[in-house]
Amino acid sequence: MNEHLPYRRNVAAVIFNPQGKIFIALRHDLAHEDIWSFPQGGVDHGETPETAIKRELLEEIGTDQIEIIDEYPQWLSYDFPTHIINNSFKGQYRGQTQKWFAIRFVGKDSDINLDKGIEKEFDTWKWIDISELATIKTGYKHNMYMQVAKYFEKYTQP
Repeated sequence: MNEHLPYRRNVAAVIFNPQGKIFIALRHDLAHEDIWSFPQGGVDHGETPETAIKRELLEEIGTDQIEIIDEYPQWLSYDFPTHIINNSFKGQYRGQTQKWFAIRFVGKDSDINLDKGIEKEFDTWKWIDISELATIKTGYKHNMYMQVAKYFEKYTQP
């Protein structure tokens, strides 16, 4: 039904702290459903994926204290549920195609500021063991999250 719509180009990050734990945050727009997410966002016209992920992390978690340490070898795509196509993206996109990055957080936890961005993306955040991801409610992105986490799991070693 939405096969004719394009995918929106997007970047996403699995952020690792020095102890090898990963960053996960409670989505502001889905907090009532207890949906957690990795930071992600659209790629602006003329922007490289590397530039986009750095900008998105500054906008969403309020810090640029990061280093890109790896990237998933290909773009991964997923379809939006119908209510998101109709409400969030006004019928423009069928889903997103994402370039995933492994990011090393090099700052202090106090550098993370969820209220710094123009639009509030997250209500709260935490560091978790990568094995905990399977038990956290991540909604329709769960399978992709598990695939990417497995690929980047080597960065959990401090």
